[in-house]
Amino acid sequence: MAEPLRELADSVADEATFLVFIAVLAADSKMSRALEASPYGPNALGWENTTIDRFLEAAAAWGEATIEGLESYEAPSNHWRRAAHILLAGKFYE
Repeated sequence: MAEPLRELADSVADEATFLVFIAVLAADSKMSRALEASPYGPNALGWENTTIDRFLEAAAAWGEATIEGLESYEAPSNHWRRAAHILLAGKFYE
């Protein structure tokens, strides 16, 4: 995960900060498309899922896989923060 985006996702506490996170995530995606990317790996800035359907499918799959948490991930009790983590995972989860 990109550290600044992860830190921002971890700081989400309510609807207002969730909306800020979505705006920053969208800007990151836009910047990634503007940068030159390798055809052999993730897009620039680490975007694995560059279409809306792939992004949403990855986010949903990661959300399902982490409902109970993982060894390296404990789902937060704050629902806004959990939603931010799920959307962030749409960027990289395959």
